[in-house]
Amino acid sequence: MEITGNTILITGGGSGIGRALAEAFHNLGNQVVIAGRRQQVLDETVAANPGMKSVVLDIESADAIRSFATQLAKDYPKLDVVIHNAGVMRPEDLKGGKVSDAESIITTNLLGPIRLTAALLPQLMAQPRAVIMTVSSGLAFVPMAITPTYCATKAAIHSYTQSLRYQLSGSSVQAIELIPPYVQTELMGTRQANDPNAMPLQEYISEVMSILKNSPEATEILVERVKPLRFAERGDNYDAFFKKFNDTIAAAAH
Repeated sequence: MEITGNTILITGGGSGIGRALAEAFHNLGNQVVIAGRRQQVLDETVAANPGMKSVVLDIESADAIRSFATQLAKDYPKLDVVIHNAGVMRPEDLKGGKVSDAESIITTNLLGPIRLTAALLPQLMAQPRAVIMTVSSGLAFVPMAITPTYCATKAAIHSYTQSLRYQLSGSSVQAIELIPPYVQTELMGTRQANDPNAMPLQEYISEVMSILKNSPEATEILVERVKPLRFAERGDNYDAFFKKFNDTIAAAAH
């Protein structure tokens, strides 16, 4: 991926990792378009970054995604990068028998990127070079038991990205997977944003941008802090690692 000279769409671009990525790419002179559900958050981000653009998108709606892609092609014909950052993460009690949260998480985190990729791919494939960047998580590889559906969707995104990359080989479109560790954002509320155990957001973005700059052919963007999770299954003690990881989280929650 080239980090300059692009027209970049970032879903979930009004807050957290999405906003930080949007600002980093904007500061490098790219035309950045952020999308999300909350108009106020988008407006605040654009106001702080003159020249950045925004579009409201309900990522849970298949019809909204199709209309959005059609309009985007008209408004930004040079669009050549999409970053699928929008996502939700909620704790679930699987013993409770409720699936409404699971269904919503799957629609946003998995169906959203799949639908948007399908809608935008004709435009991206018409560009001399283009990038589809999915956003999974270190939790795709070692699930956090209190957020089971979130972790499952991120594991699915990892698998989907591998297949997408294979099918796009030989085309002008590069498929990249961004795999964040635990980062100081409000994904799970203000406690996460201030948790000293989480990686500071700007530190994370700085390392990501460095990897993108220095390793333009990378297929997975892995900061050092996420590597123990990413490669946990390669060891001989995965079951012990999984139990210790989740026991530590459970103890911290009480």
